[in-house]
Amino acid sequence: MAQSTVFSDALPTKVYRKIVVMLCVLLMSLYLLYYLSDLCHTMPSPLRVSAQGKYLAADLAGWQALRRKRLLHKLQAQGGYWKGERYFRDLRLQFQPFNLNQRGGTARFLAGNPPSTLSFSGDGARKLPQAIIIGVKKGGTRALLEFVRVHPDVRAVGAEPHFFDRHYDEGLRWYRGLMPKTLDGQITMEKTPSYFVTKEVAARIYAMSKDAKLIVVVRDPVTRAISDYTQTLSKKPDIPSFESLTFKNRTTGLIDTSWSAIQIGIYAKHLENWLQYFPMHQILFVSGERLISDPAGELGKVQDFLGLKRIITDKHFYFNKTKGFPCLKKPEGSSKPHCLGKTKGRTHPNIDPEVVQRLRDFYRPFNMKFYQMTGQNFGWDN
Repeated sequence: MAQSTVFSDALPTKVYRKIVVMLCVLLMSLYLLYYLSDLCHTMPSPLRVSAQGKYLAADLAGWQALRRKRLLHKLQAQGGYWKGERYFRDLRLQFQPFNLNQRGGTARFLAGNPPSTLSFSGDGARKLPQAIIIGVKKGGTRALLEFVRVHPDVRAVGAEPHFFDRHYDEGLRWYRGLMPKTLDGQITMEKTPSYFVTKEVAARIYAMSKDAKLIVVVRDPVTRAISDYTQTLSKKPDIPSFESLTFKNRTTGLIDTSWSAIQIGIYAKHLENWLQYFPMHQILFVSGERLISDPAGELGKVQDFLGLKRIITDKHFYFNKTKGFPCLKKPEGSSKPHCLGKTKGRTHPNIDPEVVQRLRDFYRPFNMKFYQMTGQNFGWDN
């Protein structure tokens, strides 16, 4: 009788334990199922191949949108996604349609910045720049960077790193950390206009990569000097007049070449330093004037120089008469086009015509030498 009582009391305990174990297993199974389901939804379905051996993109269409959305959320969470990058992502997508049937059979997409090869393994890697816009200040470097980064195979740092002239002691690992992530086939770029006129920079870039491609945006040195002064004047309204800063002695007409606004425009002098390290075929000179009058033409030369397909064309630009600059046309879904900021295109102060002529006479021999060195006549002395 006692044995029967013990058995009857123990039975519910065993059943309870079984139920608890089953519930635990069920919960774990549900969690695993949820995890696998979430993972599967972010992976592409198997690619179908047609009778002609071509890939069909239908199976990847849903994955493409979802993958882009997830990467966008990730960038927003990291604080590395900004309004400007949204514009360039949308513009790249508009002018570079999704294509699986290109050379190599690879897809070109990833968070709105299409790679050269299909990759499901991550967001790419940070690399040292293969191309650098090294100058010149107030020549049009910002415009060039904004235009060229529309290309799907270009990733560029938005801010000026100033690594080779101000932060060189931080080391290349620090410098690489500033670069955007890129995939195979994409070019990493940066721009710091002061590099061209800083003597130590050429040797430092050469030490990093003797194959680096260098781009210099040049502009009429007289106009450039006035633009440089205008920028300084907007920040320091109490500075002396342009005329008084131009001359060491106004009476004798001796130009003050120690003033940076004047010194930067002696392009031939600065170029001599760069040619000690880099051959001319690794340096591209972009006309700041033609970048305004014919942006597509200048961008064509840049794309050729970088070994890129000519994707950026006339259809990307329209001329903003108010600002006096070309702007990038708005991508689909954007409310307005992308123009340079308010700090660009400032109205220049009126400069004494006699001072302007003195400066033109001063720069003329340097310009002639620069034309000779580069094999280009930029027309500043016509």
